Amino acid sequence: MVASVKSPTQGAYMLALAVPAALIAAVYVAQYGFGLAPCDMCWWQRYPHFAAIAFALGGLATRGTRLGNALVMLAALAIGISGAIGALHAGVEYGWWQGPTACSSTSLGSDPLASIMNAPLIRCDTPAWTMFGISLAGFNFLISVASAVVIFVLLSRPSKGLLR
Repeated sequence: MVASVKSPTQGAYMLALAVPAALIAAVYVAQYGFGLAPCDMCWWQRYPHFAAIAFALGGLATRGTRLGNALVMLAALAIGISGAIGALHAGVEYGWWQGPTACSSTSLGSDPLASIMNAPLIRCDTPAWTMFGISLAGFNFLISVASAVVIFVLLSRPSKGLLR
């Protein structure tokens, strides 16, 4: 059964949870289903989404209150921060500016030294995947920033806005 959105505020609450959850699910499918190992900057983009999910769940638990709206605003802010990191990462991938110079790798396994010596280097300046010339970081930027703006707009609607 599909839930219906009855107010702009309810839509903001739903987006604040659905967007970061969907993006995190997508990157884990890319990582574990398709073998696209994340670089350091990819991880940086995930952390604000984890925070956004926690804020959105807190907002849903206290919906209809000022605290609930404030938590959803924090979720939107975290989503926007992830999008900003995505823009930074995409710029590194496109060669617009330099990113971190350190290389990164995946888990250490049972023999840490052998794992380190044999691990593939995951570079932040080389996209693991693109579609229409847009990398995963670029898509995170586009989706996250747009979603954060929509959430803030929905929360600012006069009928059921921030100071409800």
